[in-house]
Amino acid sequence: MATEARTKFQNPDYRPDFTNLTPPAAPSTHDGLHYWQFMISGSIAGCIEHMAMFPVDTVKTHMQAITSCPIKSVSVRQALQSILKSEGPSALYRGIGAMGLGAGPAHAVYFSVYETLKKKFSHGNVNDHFVHAGSGVCATVASDAVFTPMDMVKQRLQLSNSGYKGVFDCVKRVLSEEGFGAFYASYRTTVLMNAPFTAVHFATYEAAKRGLNEISPESVDDERLIVHATAGAAAGGLAAAVTTPLDVVKTQLQCQGVCGCDRFKSGSIGDVIKTIVKKDGYKGLMRGWVPRMLFHAPAAAICWSTYEAGKSFFQDYNEQRDSGTVT
Repeated sequence: MATEARTKFQNPDYRPDFTNLTPPAAPSTHDGLHYWQFMISGSIAGCIEHMAMFPVDTVKTHMQAITSCPIKSVSVRQALQSILKSEGPSALYRGIGAMGLGAGPAHAVYFSVYETLKKKFSHGNVNDHFVHAGSGVCATVASDAVFTPMDMVKQRLQLSNSGYKGVFDCVKRVLSEEGFGAFYASYRTTVLMNAPFTAVHFATYEAAKRGLNEISPESVDDERLIVHATAGAAAGGLAAAVTTPLDVVKTQLQCQGVCGCDRFKSGSIGDVIKTIVKKDGYKGLMRGWVPRMLFHAPAAAICWSTYEAGKSFFQDYNEQRDSGTVT
């Protein structure tokens, strides 16, 4: 018996079956990246996006807060001319420091939460629009908690004759005069605005990206940047148009009491909407929609292409590190 067993296992044609063996657990990565790499890519993308498009955002803020402020027109050209004439080109960048302090951390949270939830709930189905939209909504709720205070400071600084000397002066005075709650006066509105914005944005981006890749699958790698930029622009423009009324409400809440803007007793979204409609009609809820779209379409293109470029960089870095070729 022992001789038969020995003969069997010494057979040169015998091949052991390893198909049922369980491989060792892989490191916690998604798309070949660790989550700190998603955070860095997202942070850089967010800063570049908002810094590049900041002058357009300044024009939009002026147009949406014109109730009693120096600018009396809802025309993009007249708003821009008024800013340049009264204060010069530097006025278009007032408040950019607050944007820089808030955009980096907020986008780091935004993209890392999105990638985490997308991986967790997709179960390998990369075409699930509901997962993309739901993950995006959860991501924006988390990131808005980080970004809203600095966004409020940024918008107040953007207004002409706001009386604030800078970011830290604004933070100090708001804390002493209005309390900590003033930094989050618009948080509920921001979440209600950004939830549908992000749902439309992410679902449109993923669908557009997949559609563009299917049009020319043989040149996906060569045209990767163009695909991300085009899909991002389409997603940003559509989402911006849909959510403009809530963006007007958010601006009114964040700028209340500054530069002659109305102050609201309750901070209720309904009260703000009633005030806007009473003074300016329903068209007042669409105030600033043109610069908002002009901001978000190229901003999303910049953000997504930068984010995907960052991911590609880290993917190449990880591959080189694993192969021992990193210098």
